[in-house]
Parts: sequence; C-alpha cells; structure tokens
Amino acid sequence: MTTTLVTGANRGIGLALAKQAAAAGHTVIGTAREPGTAVDLRETGARVLRLDAADPVSVDAFATELADEPVDILINNGAIFPDRAGLEGTDLDQFEATLRVNVRGPLAVTRALLPNLRAGERKTVATISSSMGSIAGTKSGGSYAYRVSKASVNMLMRAMAAEIDDLVFLAIDPGWVRTDMGGGDAALSPDESAAGVFAVASTATHEESGLFYRHDGERMDW
Repeated sequence: MTTTLVTGANRGIGLALAKQAAAAGHTVIGTAREPGTAVDLRETGARVLRLDAADPVSVDAFATELADEPVDILINNGAIFPDRAGLEGTDLDQFEATLRVNVRGPLAVTRALLPNLRAGERKTVATISSSMGSIAGTKSGGSYAYRVSKASVNMLMRAMAAEIDDLVFLAIDPGWVRTDMGGGDAALSPDESAAGVFAVASTATHEESGLFYRHDGERMDW
C-alpha cells in the first residue's frame, strides 16, 4: 500500500491533496498544528497527526511517532503568506517568521523523514512552491517574504536532488487557487489544483528529480 504524507492538510490545497491521495487508494497521513480541529481532514479517512513544522520539538516528536513507518510520497504543503506589502512596508519580523515556516519547515521535515522515505517504494519529496518564487518569471515587486521563501524552497529541492540520488525531489507550483491564501478571484479550485499536483508528484521519475513543475505538468523556469 502506497503511503502519502501531506503537511498542512487541514484546509485548502493540503486538504484537497489528502482527498486526491485517498481517492487513489493511498494510505494518507495528514498533519495539522491542531489535530482536534481537523474535522474535514479526518473525514477523508486520513490518519491525522500533530505537526508544527516550524517547531523543532514538534518535528522531532512527529518523526518519533512515525518511527520506521515507510512513507512513499511526502508533500511539503504547509506555508504562510502573511505580508503582501512593498519594500517600505515589509515587516522584518514577519519576513523571518515566513522563512521559518515556509523554508525551515520543509527542510526540517524532509531531513527528519529521510529514513521513512528510504523505506518507501516511491521515495518522492514534493514541495509546494509558486510562480512567485521563479526568478526568471518575476516581473512585479511586493510580497517579499513569500517570494523569497518560495525561491528558497526551489533551491532546497534542487540541492537535495543534487546530493541525494536515491530519492526524487520536486518543486511544484499549484497555480492560483481559491483558498484563504489565494483569494476568491483565483482561477483554480483546490480540487483542480490538487489533482494536477498529485499527478505530478505520484508519477515523477528519477530523471525529473530537482526540477520545477506547474500543476499541469509543464516545466517552469527557475
């Protein structure tokens, strides 16, 4: 049985990804900072575990709880987008907090779960990125914390792929999605986005490790 683990799975794209994995017949582990409130996630049939990816103690406890359980696909989804201000309005404390959640979180979780991933069959790590993290594609300013954090997770996946050749690492842009983060005017529903993200993550090959994809499978420029 294939096991897919989705972080930040209690709402939005994360919840939709848990639904996609469950519909594909996968065993699903979904994380939330407050598992008791993750009612919709539990209804997918997912096993719900506590994780605050920005908290080293929480990450260690999470890895201990999983013990030597195999994980085939890890989807680092949990992220925040607190500040859309321009340069002069950027809050530096918020900037640091965003990097802690959006960059340190995926790094810490992936590192902690390396033994679980190596015990799985798919051996895939997909981190949710954004077109806003594409240096080549950026033609506007503002939202500095989020942009920098997503460019950073792109580098995380690229560097991990270069170092570790027995796992597959991907950065995936989910598109502009109608969530609390994306807003009501976005082009895609969470289910539409998640279907594409899950298809890319669940079919990736070693030849694709270290690449950056759109949710529809199109290659993206760094």
